[in-house]
Amino acid sequence: MHKIVIVDDSSTNQRIYSKLARQIGSELEIQTFGNPRKALDWLAENTADLIITDYKMPLMTGAKLTAAIRDNVSNRDVPVIVITAYNDQHFRVAALEAGATDFLLSPVDHVEFLARARNLLKLRTQQLLLAKRADLLEISLNAKEQLLRESREALAQVIDTVPAMINATDRNGRCVFVNAHQAAFYGKAPEDLVGQPIETLLGEERAHISRRLDQLVLKTGRSISSRQEDVLAPDGEPRIFLTSKAPLYDGMGEIASVLSTSIDITDQRQAERRLLHIANHDLLTGLPNRLLLRDHLRRELARGRRGDQNFALHFIDLDRFKAVNDAHGHHWGDELLQRVAEALSELVGESGTVARLGGDEFAVLQPDINGSDDAGRLAQSILDLLNSESDSRLSLNIGASIGVTLAPLDGTDPDDLLKNSDQAMYLAKSLGGGTWRFFAPDMRPRANQTVQMEAELRGALSRREFTLHYQPQIDLRGDRVVGVEALLRWQHPQRGLLSPGSFLSLAEETGLILLINEWVLNEACRQGAAWEASGLRDLRVAVNMSPIQFKRQGVETLVKEALGASGMRPTSLELELTEGILLGNDEQIVKQMHILRSLGVTLSVDDFGTGYSSLSYLRSFPLHRLKIDRSFVQDLGSDPSALAIVRTIIDLGHILHLQVLAEGVETESQLQLLRSEGCDEGQGYYFSRPVPADEFADWIAQYGKGGTERRQASMENEHARTV
Repeated sequence: MHKIVIVDDSSTNQRIYSKLARQIGSELEIQTFGNPRKALDWLAENTADLIITDYKMPLMTGAKLTAAIRDNVSNRDVPVIVITAYNDQHFRVAALEAGATDFLLSPVDHVEFLARARNLLKLRTQQLLLAKRADLLEISLNAKEQLLRESREALAQVIDTVPAMINATDRNGRCVFVNAHQAAFYGKAPEDLVGQPIETLLGEERAHISRRLDQLVLKTGRSISSRQEDVLAPDGEPRIFLTSKAPLYDGMGEIASVLSTSIDITDQRQAERRLLHIANHDLLTGLPNRLLLRDHLRRELARGRRGDQNFALHFIDLDRFKAVNDAHGHHWGDELLQRVAEALSELVGESGTVARLGGDEFAVLQPDINGSDDAGRLAQSILDLLNSESDSRLSLNIGASIGVTLAPLDGTDPDDLLKNSDQAMYLAKSLGGGTWRFFAPDMRPRANQTVQMEAELRGALSRREFTLHYQPQIDLRGDRVVGVEALLRWQHPQRGLLSPGSFLSLAEETGLILLINEWVLNEACRQGAAWEASGLRDLRVAVNMSPIQFKRQGVETLVKEALGASGMRPTSLELELTEGILLGNDEQIVKQMHILRSLGVTLSVDDFGTGYSSLSYLRSFPLHRLKIDRSFVQDLGSDPSALAIVRTIIDLGHILHLQVLAEGVETESQLQLLRSEGCDEGQGYYFSRPVPADEFADWIAQYGKGGTERRQASMENEHARTV
């Protein structure tokens, strides 16, 4: 059983870190202390496997606590993570010089916290295992010489089976031991490396660093806790190792050699970086998203406070994108957005920031301007670029409306600057588009448009302009239809069929989402009951629920009424929830979910993995299914990190006894990979696009007929007509 010690004068942080730590495994003992001196008293009589401490505490800093821990022989090698809200190199250096193993900024990223803690506990396990085996070897030294030789050979065999790279070097930097795992990594045999200088094994550059660290161990007699190494493997692939060093003593109690242990953490680090990139970048274009743009705006505002730097923010909305997208399809529209992103990035260069805010909206942060003339020139250059009509492949001819705001003149807050540039853009669009305008405080066109859209939404409910399309969900083991997801559409009298992305955000802002969700729930239940009556009794119907619905209304009452009015069986209804609903861990929401589950209604988490947040809530709620977000499925087969993330989600779901459904399945290769990883269900254009209820009845009848090849060919043709 691992022992984890948490030292923080904040009881809230103690609870957060304890809750995160318990996700590492069930067999954990966690000790929390608000007073670092009490923690030292406990450690004087006990040992730990991992210590997590705040840096800034009333009685003692995290650096001083770490130094005191290192002075205790029994805890000298225990990994220590120091957490602080101060992003200052001085604090980091002080903690590391005191002997800290790792360093995290507060508030901690939950995924990064778990990855770091899990790796350090793994390394600690290896250290204790080696120490225990070394103790056994020391005991055997008192036996006969033959027994000694046999023990040494046995120890070497055991170490050869450890999935880590282990070697020992003497005071002259020559290898006295290399385990089979490390020798094989470099394509050599252990016996060919023993007696050779460490350069033979590691190469000149890495060996130079290793020798310096060995000398530090020989001089101080203290171990060096794990540190990250970026290594180029013999095949040219970059790898990341977590390496530690410890002294080895001879029979006289003198340090004879230094033991180095390295664990390959490449896959974990790549998954962490992938998640971090996803959280801060647009998946389609690779540009920074709104979240990362805000961070850049904060940085530029901070620079301005330290000097006299000014910058401009350009809010860009493509004028003719919707018409192009409707005429040529989403695939062509996605390619156009990627070309716009590429062209804007080339125009702005490395000095500025190009971001995609969503849909057909982009932003450009233009730093270090001398005045409004600089901003105006760039805005006009962007318009010229997006209006180009050359015969070149890069010709865009899409047009744009641009709003420009200047900082700090127009605002000293990122959200204010985004709002102001957005309002300026709407003024440009109201003038017919194809132009740009500076922000002025009296702009209010967007408010008028919001009022108009709200009125149209209310009219849509009364005129029954909403409709539902249904996309099938397939059991990947039995290749049978097990469910459908009900997807909202708005048949607008002027703009045609609209997807939810064009109106749901406003519906949530105005509260109309409550009425719309209620209609969706009742209509989906009515249709589900009709399918049950026609013989489709094993078909579940999934309905998306807004977080506002849970917070403002008794969802269980709405569900009971919808089921009662329609006659649909509760077990045929599934409610899809977002991570945002769950992360608050609101007591009232938890109560509603348990009532729903008691009725027989199943609950699933939609777009799982994109929230980049703690996974602890999965154990706290009565869930039945996880839905892997389509962004991860799209990269299967081309991105090892995406496969690693999908595999992790599937394993996590099955460990917690949850079904796992993958969204966005579009190709045969994606389907086969998901099946090989044990994914339970799939949904996407590979099977069918979302279709009206009457078309779905025809589709499911065809799906149940004929051979697999004919069905797949039909699905591929269906997909080709919709992209």
